[in-house]
Amino acid sequence: MSKRVLMASTSYPETSLDWRSRFIHNMAAALAKRDDVELSLWAPPGDLPANTTAVTTLSDTLWLKRLSQEGGIAHLLRTRRSLAAGTIASLLIRLGRAYRRQPVDVVHANWLQNALPLWGTTTPALITVLGNDFGLLRLPGMKSLIRAMLRQRRAILAPNADWMQPALERAFGDLAEIRPIVFGVDDAWFNIMRQNSSDTARHWLAITRLTKNKIGDLFRWGDGLFDEARQLHLFGPMQEQVDIPPWVQYYGPTHPDDLLQHWFPKACALITLSHHDEGRPQVMLEAMAAGLPVLASDLPAHRDMLQHRDTGWLAANRDVLSQGLDWLENPVNNRSVGQAARNWVKDSVGTWDDCANRYATAYRSLLETRP
Repeated sequence: MSKRVLMASTSYPETSLDWRSRFIHNMAAALAKRDDVELSLWAPPGDLPANTTAVTTLSDTLWLKRLSQEGGIAHLLRTRRSLAAGTIASLLIRLGRAYRRQPVDVVHANWLQNALPLWGTTTPALITVLGNDFGLLRLPGMKSLIRAMLRQRRAILAPNADWMQPALERAFGDLAEIRPIVFGVDDAWFNIMRQNSSDTARHWLAITRLTKNKIGDLFRWGDGLFDEARQLHLFGPMQEQVDIPPWVQYYGPTHPDDLLQHWFPKACALITLSHHDEGRPQVMLEAMAAGLPVLASDLPAHRDMLQHRDTGWLAANRDVLSQGLDWLENPVNNRSVGQAARNWVKDSVGTWDDCANRYATAYRSLLETRP
C-alpha cells in the first residue's frame, strides 16, 4: 500500500538551470517514481517532478519565492539576523498550517528548522539533517525545542553523512532513531568520459557558494600556486562580499549541464578548502562519480568521503596542498584516484533511485505497528 508523504523544504530550484538545492528536486523525482509513495511537496515554486503535488497556498508560494531570492534562512542568519527572526516566525506559522491541513502518513522535513513546526502534532517524521543544521543546533535553546517536538511522535533523524551520527545520538538518541541516509547521484555523472585536453593548462575547478567559510583557505594558500599553466576556475553565487584575487577566473553561478558537458570532462580535478559546516557536499559526490579527483580540506565531512591518496587528497596546510596539486597532476595518479573515487561512489552511494529506496524503507519503519 502506498504511503502519503509530505516533503518540506525552504529551498528548491526554480528552473532546470537553477543551482539552488538541486538535490531536493532529484530526491523528490526519485521518490515520486515509486509505486509505494504518494508525494506532496511544500517548497518554493519550481518545475515539479511528475506525480508530485504542490501543497503550498498562493500566499506561501509568494513568501517562499521571496525567501529564496533573499538567499534562504541560513543566509539571513549570517547576514541580517534582525530580519531572520521575523522570517523564522513566519516559517513556523506557514509550515505549521501546512502540516495540519494536509492528511499524510509521514512528514519528510529537509533541515531541522522545517521540523520545528510539527510541534503540537503526532505525525511520524523523517528529518533529513545536513551539515549546516549544526549551526542551528548551536543557537541557545534550540536542542530543547527540537526535543520537545520529537517527544510527540515517532521520528527518524537521517543525516546525509555518517560523521554526524555520534553528535545526534548524544543530543536526541533517546527520543528518535538516528539513521544516516546518504543522497544519490544522477546517472549522467557516472557516464562522463574524461578527455585528455589539448590545452596545455591544467584546469582546477572550485564550485561553491562564495562565503568566507566556504572559500576557507583557498585564496590564502593558493596564492603563488596557481598561474596561467595551473588555472583555478571558480563557480558559484556571491553570498557574502568576498575579494577574489586576480589569479582566479570567476564565472558566477553555474548549472549542472555546463559542468557535465564542458568543465568536468576536461578538468584536472575539483578543489575545496572549505571551513563550513559541511554534511556531504553533493558537488564532491558528482565529481567523484565522474572520475574527477577531489582535493579537499581536512574536515570530518571530507574525511568521511575521501581516503587520502586513494580516492582523493586531504590538505591540512599549504605545504600539503602544494604536494597534492603536483601529485594529482601526474596523469597516472589522476586516473587511479579518479577511478577509485568513481568505484566508491557506485558501491557506497549509488543513484537517486537507490537513495529513494533507502527513504522508502525508513518510511515503512516509521509506520510499523510496534508493541
